[in-house]
Formats: sequence, C-alpha cells, structure tokens
Amino acid sequence: MFMLQDKRRVQEIPLNKIRPNPSQPRRTFSQRELQELSDSIRANGLLQPLTVRRVPGGYELIAGERRLRACFLAGMRFASCIVVDCDEQQSAVYAILENLQRQDLQVFEEAEGIRRLIEEWGVTQEEAAARLGKSQSAIANKLRLLRLTQQEREIISEARLTERHARALLKVDEEKQRMRILHIVVDSGLNVKQTEELIDAEIQKETQDKPKSKRTFVIKDVRLFLNTIKHAVETMRLSGINAVTQSRETDEFIECVVRIPKAQADSRKKKPA
Repeated sequence: MFMLQDKRRVQEIPLNKIRPNPSQPRRTFSQRELQELSDSIRANGLLQPLTVRRVPGGYELIAGERRLRACFLAGMRFASCIVVDCDEQQSAVYAILENLQRQDLQVFEEAEGIRRLIEEWGVTQEEAAARLGKSQSAIANKLRLLRLTQQEREIISEARLTERHARALLKVDEEKQRMRILHIVVDSGLNVKQTEELIDAEIQKETQDKPKSKRTFVIKDVRLFLNTIKHAVETMRLSGINAVTQSRETDEFIECVVRIPKAQADSRKKKPA
C-alpha cells in the first residue's frame, strides 16, 4: 500500500515511543487472536514492520495496530518500524485504507472508515468509490448502515450478524419495532433469508392493521360538476327524453336548472316492467 515501503530502512523503535493512531477505524480486537499473534511474534519475531510517522515526542502509528498490541502483549521493548514522512491527514487516510483492505474489518467499522475517508478527502461518494475501487452503490449501501443506532450496531456485532442482516433491518423505520425484530433475529438465530421474510411479514401486518382512511373526493373546479350535469342531460336525450338544461350566473350563485317534460316522465312510469 505504501509505494516506497521497501525502499525505506527499517528502524528499531522503542514501543513506549509509539502512540496509537487516533484515526484508527478498528475499535474491537479479539483477545484470543491478539494472544495468538503475540505467541507467534514471540516465537518468530515481527515479520511485518509497523508503519509510523514522526510526531513531537516520538512516533505515531499509521498501520499495524494489532501488531503493536501483540508486541506489547509479548513483552517486547522495541519493534521494527518503517518511518513514513506524511502529515496528520495523510496518516488518517493511510490508516483507514490499510484497514479497509483487510477482510476481517467489522462491518460498522468499515462504514465509519469510509465516512471518515469522505470527510478527510472532502469528496463525494462517487469519487470515494473510485479511489477505493468499489462501486458507488456499494459505498452508499455501507454508509446507510450508519442510520442504525449505536445500540443496534453493538447487538449486530456481538451476535456476528452479517451486513445483509443489517441492511434488511433498515427497511423498518420505527426504532422500537426494529429493536424488537432484531432481538427475535438474534434469539432465534435467523439467517438472512429468514430475517427478510420476518421483516416483510411485520411490515405487511402493520399495513393491514392501520385503519383505512376514508377517501374524500374533492373537486376544486365547479365546472367539472356542471359538465357532469350536461353529460347527464345528453344521456337522457339519447334515451328519448327531451330534457333541457339552463344555467345562469349571478354575483352570489351559479344556478343550473334541468327541465324534463312531465308527460314523458309520467308515461315512462306507467310502462309495465
């Protein structure tokens, strides 16, 4: 990832002179995996140097947070490091990129890392996607995960649910309902398909339970009513009824009168069914 890494000289730097990177996107570290890495370093040495930059009073880590922690755990006093000349913003970008390229980065840590990259670079989602080698839709989908609450994220992470589980939950707008569904998913050990089916069923049930609003037919233009009357009169004429309509308009009213010859109306009443 660093183009000049193998041209730089590896230095042995005291661990107590290296401070963590504040822009490190990874927030959770498996103690078991750290212990395994520590045992390996103790037995074989640090095979991949840490990457650091100089800061007042020492060095700041750019890449290698787990290796640094494992070195401390192994009781080491010095670690092999490559010193990179970069500013704080570049360091943040390098730290996030280094972690995004790892497959085991937790889903919300990845989303937070992408969000911070966009802020650090001051670019759009589309531009960030191009730099990260991902599609714009993939970036958008990962950023949407940050709409979930911190509590929901923690439950999803602790239960080791997938990104698709999290994305399915986003279909539920109401936070309390989303939390209730999330607990069902975790307690029942539902897979992605089962989770999606549960959410679809809940949404459908909620839609059916909502009282149907009465439809109110509102016509703002009164000319539509007048045209309806005219069409009715024309229909009567086609049926043989010599109906006529007259309308007049005053300052206060629009008056419409329909006249049907009484003789025709009476004769139709007397016809046998």
